Amino acid sequence: MRLHSKRSSGTLFWYGSTVFLSSAFLLVLEIVAGRLLAPYVGVSLYTWTSIIGVILAGLSLGNWVGGRIADRGAGELTVGVVLAVSAIACFGILSLLMLIARPLQSVELSLLRASFIYVLALFFVPAILLGIVTPLLTTIALKLDTRTGHVVGRMHALAALGSIAGTFVTGYWLVQTIGTKNIVIGTSVALAILAIPFLRQLRPRVPIIIGAVLVFGALFVATHKVQGFVNPCDRESNYYCLRVIDEHDFDDEVTARSLILDHMNHSTNVKDSPDNLWVPYVHAMDEIVHFHTPNAASLRYFFAGGGGYTHPRALRYRYQGADITVSELDPAVTAIARSSLFFDSQNIRIIHADARVALKSLANERFDVVVTDVFHDLAIPYHLTTVEYHQLVKSRLTQRGLYLLNVVDVFPDPRLVKAILKTLKTQFRHVHVWLEQPPTVPTRLTYVISASDRFPPPDSVEARRGAPRIWYRVTAMLDTAGTPLDRLPILSDDFAPVDKLVSTLFTGQAGL
Repeated sequence: MRLHSKRSSGTLFWYGSTVFLSSAFLLVLEIVAGRLLAPYVGVSLYTWTSIIGVILAGLSLGNWVGGRIADRGAGELTVGVVLAVSAIACFGILSLLMLIARPLQSVELSLLRASFIYVLALFFVPAILLGIVTPLLTTIALKLDTRTGHVVGRMHALAALGSIAGTFVTGYWLVQTIGTKNIVIGTSVALAILAIPFLRQLRPRVPIIIGAVLVFGALFVATHKVQGFVNPCDRESNYYCLRVIDEHDFDDEVTARSLILDHMNHSTNVKDSPDNLWVPYVHAMDEIVHFHTPNAASLRYFFAGGGGYTHPRALRYRYQGADITVSELDPAVTAIARSSLFFDSQNIRIIHADARVALKSLANERFDVVVTDVFHDLAIPYHLTTVEYHQLVKSRLTQRGLYLLNVVDVFPDPRLVKAILKTLKTQFRHVHVWLEQPPTVPTRLTYVISASDRFPPPDSVEARRGAPRIWYRVTAMLDTAGTPLDRLPILSDDFAPVDKLVSTLFTGQAGL
C-alpha cells in the first residue's frame, strides 16, 4: 500500500536529496584523494588504482552494514549519527595525513605500498560511513512508499547521479577554485549540516551545538595556519599541485628558484643567469643540440612541455634569432613560470594544448629541433611514446632535424627506455641513449634519448658551458644488458603498456 500524504512525499524528497548529496560527497573525497596525496606519492595509474579500490571497498562494506542495521529497525536518528560521524572522520583526514606522512616517508616502502597505506588510513572509514546512508534511507523510505521497485530504483539512481555530480563539480571546478584542503573542510561542514535535521529527536541544542562546533572549527583552520590544514601548494591547477621554492647561497641570497610539480622537483631557473642549466638532463639536451647543429643561433625549436621553461629561457637569452615554440598543457604552469621563475615569455610562442594536438595543428611548419619533456615524474602520457607520435614528430622535422626526449626509468634495466628506443628505430636511422657516468648500483635515473637521420653522434659529449659534465652514449650497453629488445613491444596507440614497463619504480625502492 502506498501512502499519498504530502508529508510522506516531502519526507521521501528529503531522503532522496540526502542520498544524492552523501554520494556526491564521497566522490568529492575520491577525486580530492589523488590531489591530496600527489605531493607525497605522485600521481600514477597505481595511485588511482589504490584510491578507487579502497573507496569502493569502503562503500561496499558500508552498504552491507547499512542494510544490516536497517533490518534491526534503525531510523532517522541513526542516519543523523552516521552523517555526523562521517563529518568528523572527513574533518580528521587532514590531521591524520600529518600524523602518518612523516612515519611513512621515513620507512623504506615502495610507492605502491605507500599509496595503498595512505588511502586506506585516510579514506576507508569515511567511505564506510557514507556507504551506510543509501541502504539505510532506502529501507526507511519503504515504510512510506510500498512500491519496492520504485523506491529502490529511485534511490540507486539518485546515488549514481550524486556520484556523477560530485565527480564533475570537483574535477572541473572545485579543485582549481578553492583548493584541495578547503574542499575537505567544506565537505565536512556540509555533512554536519546534512546531519542536523536527522538529529531533531535529540534535545534541540545537541544538533545545533554539533553544527556550530564543526563550522567554528572549519572557520578557525581556514583563517589560521593550523598544522595539517595548510595547503602545501602555491597554486592548484587542473593538473598539478604547483610550488616554487627558493634556492639560497651561503649569504642566504636567493640565487635560483625551483618548480615542484606534485612531489617532484621539475626544474630550476637561476635568477641572474638564464644560460645556467642546473638540471643535468636539460643541460645534456642543450649540448647534444649544439653538437648536432653547431649553428644553433637560427634554429627553429618545438618544445613539448614547458614546465619551468628553463631550456627555452636559456635559448632566448643566448640566441635572439632562434624561433621557439612551446606546447604546455597547463596554463597555470606558464603563469607561475612568468610570475615566480624569472621567465620572460616575450618572443616565445606558447600553445596551451597537448603536444600531440599542437604538433598536428602545425601541419605547414618544420622544426630543426623537437624536444619532448613531458614525462612528469612517474606520470607518463603514453600517447607521446608511441610510433604514431614519433611519426608525427618526424613529419614536423626538417630533413636534418633532431628529436630529443627524456625518460625516467630504473638502472640498469630500463625497460621503458628500451621500448621507446626500439620504437624510435622504426622511424629514425640514428637513435641513442645518453647518461652521465653510469651508476654502480641499481637506482632511478633520467635518461636522454636522441634520434635523427643526419649522422651518428660521438661516444661522448662534453659540456661547453655551465657545470663540467660529460654524457656518454650507452645505447650498446642497454642493448646487451637486462631485458632483450626482442622481448619488448614496439609502442603503439593500440598497445603502450608504459606503467607495466616501469612497474619496478612502484614496487621497489627506486621510485622513491
